[in-house]
Formats: sequence, structure tokens, C-alpha cells
Amino acid sequence: MSSGNGGGAAGDASSGGSNGDGITGNRNATVRIQSSTTVIQSDHDGGISVRSTHSSVEISSAADEAEMLSIQNTLEQVATAQNSPHTTRTRAGFNSIGDALGNLRTRLHHHAHRQRSSGSSTSGSRNNWIHRLSARLHVVDAAHSSRMPLHVMESRRSVPALRLDPTGGVAQEEEGKEDPASARSAPPLHASASIFRVDARETAHYEEHRVDESTGRPTLQHRRSSVLFASRIVANRSIMEGTSNVLLATGGDGANTSRRDLLGASALNSAESLRDFEMHLHPSVKRRMLSPISDSSRISETGTASATTEEDFKMDETIDQSVEKKAEDTNNKLYSWGRGEQSLHDDADDRILKEEASAGDVMQVSSRLETKSILAVAAGQHHAACVTSRGTLYVAGKNVHGCVDPNAKEGEVIARPTLLDCISHVRVVQVSCGYDHTAVLSSNGSVLTWGSNVYGQLGHRVNNNQERDADYKGPTNCRPTGMALGKGRKASSVACGTHYTLVLTQHMSLLACGIPAIAGHRDASKWGMAEEIPSLVGLPLAKIAAGDGHAAVVTAHGTAFVWGENRSGCLGRDYPKTLTLPVPIKASSDSFGAGSNSRSMVSDDIAIQHAACGLEHTVLVTKSGELLVCGSNCRGQLGIAASELQSTSKVVQVQHPTGGKFVSAEAGNYHSLVLDSAGDLWATNPSGLQCILKGKSVLAIAAGGDGNCAAIASARGGSETLLLQRQFSCSAFIEYPEDTATMLDAVDDSLVEMEADYMKSNQPHYGGEVAENLEELLQHPPVMNLILNPMKLETLFEKILRAGDVAARQMIATSIQRGLKTGLESLRGSRMIYPEAVRCLLSYIKFFDMRRDEDVSFDERGEAIYLFCDTILGIPFEGYRALHDFATNVYPKQLFVKMLVKPLLLTLNACTKSSIDENEVQHFSPSRRAVPVIVAVLSWLYAMGVEEGDLASPADFYSDGVSQIDTESLFEDLYRMKKASPHEKSKNFYLCAHPFLLSPGCKRNLLQMESQIEMFKQMMGDAQFSASTNEVKVDPFFDLEIEREHLVEQTLEKIKEVDPKDLRKRLKVAFKGEEGLDAGGVTKEFFQLLSEELFDVHSGLWSTKYGDLNWFNADNTWDDKGFELIGVLFGLALYNSTLLDVRFPLAVYRKILGLPLGLEDVPDEELRRGLKQLLDYEDEVEDIFCLSFEVTWMEMGEERRLELKTDGANIPVTNENREEYVLRYVSWVLVDSVATQWDAFQTGVMRVMEDSSLDLFLPEELELLVVGTPELDFEALEANTRYEGGFDKDSEVVKNFWKFVKEASPETQVKLLKFATASTKAPIGGLGKMDFLIQRAGPDSPNLPTSHTCFNTLLLPDYGSDYEKLANLLGRAILECEGFGLE
Repeated sequence: MSSGNGGGAAGDASSGGSNGDGITGNRNATVRIQSSTTVIQSDHDGGISVRSTHSSVEISSAADEAEMLSIQNTLEQVATAQNSPHTTRTRAGFNSIGDALGNLRTRLHHHAHRQRSSGSSTSGSRNNWIHRLSARLHVVDAAHSSRMPLHVMESRRSVPALRLDPTGGVAQEEEGKEDPASARSAPPLHASASIFRVDARETAHYEEHRVDESTGRPTLQHRRSSVLFASRIVANRSIMEGTSNVLLATGGDGANTSRRDLLGASALNSAESLRDFEMHLHPSVKRRMLSPISDSSRISETGTASATTEEDFKMDETIDQSVEKKAEDTNNKLYSWGRGEQSLHDDADDRILKEEASAGDVMQVSSRLETKSILAVAAGQHHAACVTSRGTLYVAGKNVHGCVDPNAKEGEVIARPTLLDCISHVRVVQVSCGYDHTAVLSSNGSVLTWGSNVYGQLGHRVNNNQERDADYKGPTNCRPTGMALGKGRKASSVACGTHYTLVLTQHMSLLACGIPAIAGHRDASKWGMAEEIPSLVGLPLAKIAAGDGHAAVVTAHGTAFVWGENRSGCLGRDYPKTLTLPVPIKASSDSFGAGSNSRSMVSDDIAIQHAACGLEHTVLVTKSGELLVCGSNCRGQLGIAASELQSTSKVVQVQHPTGGKFVSAEAGNYHSLVLDSAGDLWATNPSGLQCILKGKSVLAIAAGGDGNCAAIASARGGSETLLLQRQFSCSAFIEYPEDTATMLDAVDDSLVEMEADYMKSNQPHYGGEVAENLEELLQHPPVMNLILNPMKLETLFEKILRAGDVAARQMIATSIQRGLKTGLESLRGSRMIYPEAVRCLLSYIKFFDMRRDEDVSFDERGEAIYLFCDTILGIPFEGYRALHDFATNVYPKQLFVKMLVKPLLLTLNACTKSSIDENEVQHFSPSRRAVPVIVAVLSWLYAMGVEEGDLASPADFYSDGVSQIDTESLFEDLYRMKKASPHEKSKNFYLCAHPFLLSPGCKRNLLQMESQIEMFKQMMGDAQFSASTNEVKVDPFFDLEIEREHLVEQTLEKIKEVDPKDLRKRLKVAFKGEEGLDAGGVTKEFFQLLSEELFDVHSGLWSTKYGDLNWFNADNTWDDKGFELIGVLFGLALYNSTLLDVRFPLAVYRKILGLPLGLEDVPDEELRRGLKQLLDYEDEVEDIFCLSFEVTWMEMGEERRLELKTDGANIPVTNENREEYVLRYVSWVLVDSVATQWDAFQTGVMRVMEDSSLDLFLPEELELLVVGTPELDFEALEANTRYEGGFDKDSEVVKNFWKFVKEASPETQVKLLKFATASTKAPIGGLGKMDFLIQRAGPDSPNLPTSHTCFNTLLLPDYGSDYEKLANLLGRAILECEGFGLE
């Protein structure tokens, strides 16, 4: 082999000179190319050396030469730009280089295609030139995708030189060793030089020794082979197991690539296959930047690469068996039938189904596809396609608008399946055919489409600057271009309808483009773009199906949604004629007897696992293995005889003719194919279902157009699944609910691993894997909607809170925050109206419990919580109803509060926090703006859990953060709310409008402040100015001076005579003959004594039927004033914050607050139980209970009767009217029978409490406010007690006092409490919330203890350690002392 000068060309300026690629001659004349096998080797200084062997061939086309030179010059200009950091650093520069590379690739590919088609004698050398240009293009492409300068990529991809010696042998140069001769003769590198550094990974040669049959001598062949995914599994295994330190990646001009260079350092410690590594490219790496994936071509013995031919592809099936999976050793069988010009069989003859016995022989393909292992098939109206196990695509049919081959003529019929080499750089795993367009799914999750784009069905990016009217039509004959799926999205499935395309992403969302009936109406700027359908956002979609004018999707939980044109009832309903909103398909409840193997469905929750759409019919396959069909049946396409049914808009069930189970279905215009679990294939005909392939172990099917069909069967005759399909699949997405724990398990497993590593090492563990998995989970709502078991999520979250160290938990918290924001942002603008779409919102709530970890920072600005609450508040009514049903039916009582309420309360507490600095300036939390939306969501949960069910108690919603806001600020909010107009209330947020957040103690404080302000207003209203003294006289009190012996009589007389305005002043009580000053204690004892007499059930005011309960005596019709005065005293006690010893049933407090009453409010327990039994009785109640709509009772010794409705005595109570009977009975007991007494009592209460904020309280809270807490926790009182005068908790007398309290009987404890506080009940919150003081009353003495009841103070002499003395004197004091003195 002789060395050359890089081109080996001689020439001068007059003849065109040398172009640096060995091209000489005149542009307009026939020129000669001195071509060579060129090897480039980098030296340590960044220079290059070139070795070539030359051969001269003639080029007869000046146009071809000019095109090649143009490609070469443009490529070097792009390479120069890639080396410039100023160009690659900007987004615009990066994109422009990417576009230029894509254009170059297309031009080079088209030129190669024309060269192969021409069959010129110079094709060998021209292909060699094309091959070198392609190699150079890949290196530039790789540098661009990695965002690195070209010279860096070239230095990383230095390769051992392979060169042919003159005898035809192979001589391999040592890597890095330079040939001096070639180095001396190497020409300088310039823009047009055809000198290429070969991509080590993508352009490797391998040697194959064969025996020449004619001579019997071994020959050496060099073959080009791309990096095949099938071999990567074996290659990856050898790398991971350490059996190979160097991997020979074949794919171009020869190189050895280390496993670290190929996989990357991070991949060496993982179990990812090379396929997965290829998929996980940087988002900036476009689809066109991936390795070329074309089948092999041979290199001739002379060293010149020949054109890629069909025979080369056949040879690929037998070459390099050592690196292919055994699943590829046996080719699957392909069966094809239908119209010959539009199907995959090898001739133009129509293949019509015949008898079952010979059908398989007629349909089996005997062609170039016979040697291929077929991965997927598709059939359309005009064409069909199939994908081989090597990722190549074969197409056949009529080239309408370029749907078959965009490089072929319009309307040309490609009768034989032909390799579509214009997408040879893409590894195809799935194909789908529309009316006049085609879509393929690549192994890296991208989608390529070509053909007609009249309706925007290709999903290509559009020029937003172009003006479009309403009737705008896109172009036809579009070349294969990637669909714009959006940032970070990868596809897992694609389906083409007539004029639209559906794409299912790996994260279970749907993108659609094309006709508005399917894809929806778009703005002109988004014409033709693939976008999500708002009502399907959030649904965990598992399957898609596309028909002529309608489409279907199936969720992972088994719900099928349909939309589009409702021709012949194909959407499972009679109307409307077009559905632009996807709706669940429902089965009919009416009977249908259209055939022996069909029956009507009676349920609307059939679990669907597969769907297919035809021209005017829909086929669904249930998980139980039966068919649900609807639409047109004019040719029996529903599997029912056409003579029995022409069409149906009701979903009809079709069972397997032999009792088997169906697993999948496909549909054409007027036919359907159905595959069963045994691998038998059934086809529809006018008579119903017919088995056309039996015992063939069919694995995949396709149907389309007018009878075009294809099926893939296992060559081994077994029922194995398509292993290659799993091998090539983009990623394993979850299909059915039983597998939905995958992502949660991944998080759980990474938590376990992190904890194990943390326990073994003292070094901090940062939990990156946990954080990444959690963020991946949270940012995809459809995947979150797969979480059906809230308990599992709760368990997982508790592990997260305990994971690793603070640094690890902070990383996890940050990832959770990002994931929440991304996932919630993806729901913006969606219409979440279905249960399966809104479930994720409830699951999201739990992650806000991250605030429980006080060591980490989480959502400090409240952005995530605001976005979450805003999303919930923005869903339509249907979504609320679905969310309500899911929350109440799935979350048990213990989890409803823990997972839905507490995280929001914790966040609300953080948002309401404030601090005051040294300058007394108050600073609020930056997340404060989220308070209104959090409160709104809590209001909805409160109504769901408390008002509508028993999932939570009111106490579960008390917010510590809100209750701890200072009373003045809360009262200001309350005052503004009460003064606001209805319009202002609808516009502004008032915290007090949501009193369920306020604790009873906080509400009591608000009511006290309101009463104090009202007292002040009444006092100032009665102020009088004295001219003589020049003073203002005010009377701030309502003075009530009475005798203990005539307490009730004198009190009632005073109240009768008092001015109503004076009732709203502060009450001041004095007992005649006693010198005590009323600072609150006298008033408390006054009401205590008054309660004992006034609320005595034997006073005649209260009924004696209900034990010690105070319920109004309906027989007392003579003392209305008495009930009014009792109401006034009741109001005075509330107004002056004093407890009453009254035993009203809860119904009284509900009536005061104006709340509705029910059976549970009836005070008579026996009556309540009897009425409930009447409602719950299962048999006929008329003969058992013998009741009528009449009530009887005794009054003054006489029996009284009352009809609950007209002629009620003659109307028996039956099963049909028993609810009405109970309703009328309860209304009579609680309302009608005591109407007079209640009206008088309510009038008295409102004389004092009119316009007060009692509506802040619940009935139970109002009862606590009136009577206090009956449970007395003296241990809590001890913990809250203060000591003065020399006492502390360790004083001997103090210890003896608490010993006395704990050993005393309950009765004695109550009397002690009354002695010290003038009350027998604890205030709201219990004794632990009451201020209590024990003060030293001098040294040891025989004096009895005393108290200041106004201030809850006990005065205790220092009895020392003498317990007996303390017990004796304290016991006498609480039993014998009464009255008030003045000290």
C-alpha cells in the first residue's frame, strides 16, 4: 500500500484544481475521482495523518459532483461553527447547528438513494465518498449533541487504523502510531477538505473470513454493521459481569471502544442495558443525532463499499449469531391477506379468506419477509407496513400523498414490501397507518410521521409567523419528521386514524393532532401541534385506538373513553352525533337478544383491557375475555350475524364461540380481527365470527382499510410472547392496577438501600436515588393516579421522614417540592371530571406533611401549596363529585384525618406564623398568600368529613396557627366581616367566616371581646354631663342586689323592671348583708345558685319525661313570661362569660343557632330508639307496628290525640310512608309541641344576645361555653397552677394539698372547685386551661383556708408538713363556708 497526499490529486487552477478530497477536473466535464480507503489518526498535538489507497473512477454527472461538493463544504462550515464556543453556547446557535445537520443528513441520504437507483458503474467509489461524508457527519453530530467542541470529540474518538495492503490483506496500525510518510505528505486541513475523523462507536469494521466456493481459499470481507440493539443485551452482560474489558461496537469504519467510553462511568455500577443507556440521552440530543440504524452492507474484496441491497439485509439475519438473542434465531411467521396492492404479501393479487383448513396456507407470506423476524405490523386504507426485529421498516401499498415512501411518485403502487431506507437511522419498534399518513415509534421514544399533513395529523412543528385562516390546509408528501411531543416526553405507543394521530406517552398521557373532532380546536399558532386533550389529562391511560372519525382510550383501571363522530352509534349512545369531549362508554341495561352468542350488559363498570375502532364500529375486549361491541354491523363486523343486527348504539356483549377468552382486537372499515388466549385468530364475516388461524400461536394482529389484515405467528408453534418487543420497548409503563405499586416500590427500595448504607457508614448519605424517584413519581399525575391504597402511601411517607441524615432529607424535601410543582403545573387548563383523573390530588396532600420534619426547609414561599389548592378549587363540579366519592369511600376514618386534613393544617399553621423584631415590627410568613386557598380546601374537607359523614370530628380541624393569632386581629377580621355587604363578602377573604378552624377557647375570647365592646358602647350611650360639676357621669353596671333567701323571686322581679339597654351592661351582683365586692366571683356564685332552683325539673317549667334533662314542658301554657325570663338569665350568663348548671339536650343549642333538627336530636331515648327500629325494619311494618299518622299523650290526667296530617288517624304507617311518619313525629316533638314555650325562651335570650356572634360556635361548643367541661382533670390543674407568697411546687403544704385533692372523693373535688372558683365545672379546654393560684396566707395558724373566687385564688396558711391539720381545716372550709366577706 502506498501513501498518498490526502487526495492523490494533481491539477491546476484551469482544470479546477484539487478540492482536497481527491477530486480533479472541470466542473462541466467528465471528471475523475481518485478514491481511496482513507484512515485518519490523531497525533498528540491535535494534528492528523492520512493514509490512502487510490483507485480512479469516472463521474459522468456534473450535477452530482456539485451536490456532493456542496454537502462537503457545508459540513465543514458547520464543523467550524461547532468548534466555536460563541456559537454553541447560545440556544439559537445550538438550534441552528442542529437544523443544519438535519438538512445535511437529508441531502446526503437522498443523494445516496439516487446513486443506488441509477445503477451507475461509478457507484462503488461514489458510495465510498458518501460513506466518508456520513462518518464525518456523525462525528460532528455527536459533538453537537454533547455540547462540546468538535476537536474534543475527535480526540476522544481516536481509532486504530485499518488499511488494506496491496495484496488484499489487512494491516492494522497501532493506535496513536503515525506513519512518517503519510505525515509528511498530509495536506493542510481546510474548509473543503475531505478528511474525516471516524466515529469510534458508530463506524466500526469487523472482519469475517469466508471460503470462496470457486477456489476453496479463505477470503476476507469487511462489513459495515450498525450497533444493533439485539446484540447490546449480550454485550452489556459481558461488560457488567466483567468478562470483557473492551467492547467492540460495530457500526461504521472500525474501532474498539472501552466500556467506560460507551456506557459512561455512572452506568458501570447499574444494571442498565446498552439499550437503556441509548434511551437516556440528554434532552438536547435530538432524534436525528442518534446512531444510524441501517442494516448491513458488504465491502467488496477490493475494499470498496458497495450499495446497500436487499440481499445485504437477508445476510444480516445470519451474521454475527454470537451476539444475537436466541429469540431472533427463529423468525416469526407473517400472514397477510386483503387487497394485493395494499397488503404485505409479495404480489398484487387479492387474497380472499377461504376455508379454515387452507386459509393459513393462502395467507402466509412467501416473500422477502419470510426470512425476517417480524416485530409489529400495521394496515391502513391504502398501505401496510411491518417492523423487523432489527428495527427496520418495510412498506407496501399505494403511495397516496407520500404515505408509503415520500421519495416515490405520487400514487405509485409499491406492490412488494420494500425497505424504507429514508428512516434507516431510526430503530423502529412500532408502526401505524392512517388514510394517507404513517407514523412510527422509535426505540428512544420519539415518533416520526410522514405523508399528508392536510389536517395537521403529522404533528410537525409549524411556523408561527404564517397566517392561517379557518380553512387552512397543510401540505402533502411530507418527509419523515419527528413529532413535537413536548419537553421531556417520550412515546410508548402511536395510533393513526384516518386524518389524525394519537400518541400515548411513557407516563400514560395522551397527545392528539389532526381533525378538530378528535384533537380539538386549536389556535392558529398551534395548528397541527400534538397536544393533550383537557378532559383526559391526569387519567392513567394504558391503551389507545384510532378509527375513521372516532377514537378510544383505555385506562389502567379498565375504563374506556370514546369521542369523535358517533356514526351508527359507534360511541355506544344514540346522540349526539359528535362528541368532542371523551366520555366513558357505558353498557346498556336493556335486554338484547340478537343472536345466540350475544347478550346485553347490565353493568357500567366492565373492566376493559383493549380497544379497536373501525369505520363506524367499536370493539372492546374485557379483562374477563369477552367482547363489547357497538356501532354498524352491516357486514357482521361486530361478530354478530348481519341478518340479526344491522347496527346498535347500545353496547352488546359477544362471547367466545367455543367458551375461550379474547385478549385483543383490531378493526378495519367493515371487518374486525379478534385474538384469543390460545393464540387462535378470529375474523368477522356476515355470518358472525369465524376462526381463520387455528393452532398457529398468533402473537400480534393488524386490520385496516377494506379487508386488509396481517398477523404475526410464532414460528415454533408455541404461545410465547414477543420477547423482542419487550427488548425494544421504550420503557415498561404500567398497564393494570395490580402492577401500580411499581414506582412506590422503587421509592421504597431506594429508601431501604439508603438506610442500609447510612447505617454502615459514618459518612452522610444524600439520598439522591430516593429524591429522583420521588420527583419522577410526583411530576406525573397519571402515574400518581395509579395509587389505589392510601395506606401504602402513608407507610412510605413515614419512612421518608426517617430517611438518612438531615442532608438526605433536605434533598428529598427539595425533590418533593419540585415534583409537586411540576405535576400540578401539568394539570393547568385541564378538565378533571373523572374519578381516575382526580385521585392524584388526594395523594398529593400527604406530601405536604413534609413540614413535620422541622430540620428541613420545605415550600417556604408557599408556591407548591398555593398551586395545589388552586388546582383543586379550579376543577369542575364533576371533578368535585368524583373526588368526594373517592375520599369518602377509599380513605378510612383514621387515614382521612391523618392524610388529608393534618398536612393542610400543618401547612396553614406555617403560613399564619408571624414574628416581631426588636423594632416591634411584625413580619408575616412569605407563604401567607396561600392562606385563603388552603382554608377553602379545608372547608370542603370539613363539609365532607364532619357535616356529611363521620370521617372526622370538629376537633380534628382546629388550627393552632389560626387560634394563636392575637384576639385583637381576629376580632378586627370578625368586625369587618359582619359589616361587609354580601358583595364585599364574595370578593374578600375573612378568616372568621370559617369558624371551624377556631378552637372553642379562641371563639370564647372573641365573644368576650365582643361583649366588652358592647358593654362599653352601652355605658357611653348612657353618659350624662353635669354642668354643675363639669363632669361626665357614667353608670357602667347593671346592678342586681338581692337576698339569698329570695334569690329567684327577686331576680325575676328585677329583670321585669329593668330597661332592655341595661341588660347589655356589665352585670354586678351583690348579696344583701354581705360585704364582698363583685369582681366576677359573686356573679359566678349567683348563677350557680340560680341554676340549682331555676332549672329544677320539678319547677313545672320542664318536662319530667326525660329524667334530669331540661326540656320544655309542653303542658305549661300559663307561664310564658317565666320562659322569657329564663331566656334572659341564660343570655346574661353567656354575655357575662359565666357558667350555668343547666342540662339542656343538644337540640336546644341547635335551635338557638338555627340549625336543622333530626331524629338523633329527640331527647327521649326510648322514643328515638323505637323510631329508628321502624326505619330499619326490613319486612312489612304495617302489621307489626300497627301505627297511624296520629300522636297520643297524657295532659293533666287526660289522653290527648293529634293527627300528624289530615285524616292521619285513618292512614296506616307502611314501608312506603314510614320516613314521612318519622319526619312528622320528630317535627312535632322538637318544634310544634313546644312552639309557645320555645318562642318565649328565645325572645329572652335575644334580648341580651342580639347581634352577637353565636354563629361562630357549633352546638357542642356552645354547650361547653354555657355549662363548661364536666370532666375535671386535677392533674392538669396542678400542672397549670401558679404559686405566690413564698410557696412553690416543692413546699410541704403544697404537696399535702395536692395529696388531699387526689385522695378526695369526686363530690369533695367538685365542692373544692366551687369553693375556690365559685363553679362546679371546668371552662372550655378543661382545668388545664384555667388560671389557678395558691397563695400563702401567713404562717401556721388554726385559721381556715379562704379564696378569691373572682380570681380563682386559694389562700392557704402555711400548715407545714402536718397533713392531718390541712385535711381537717380544708375539709371544713369547703363544706361549711358560704357567703362573701371583705378583707
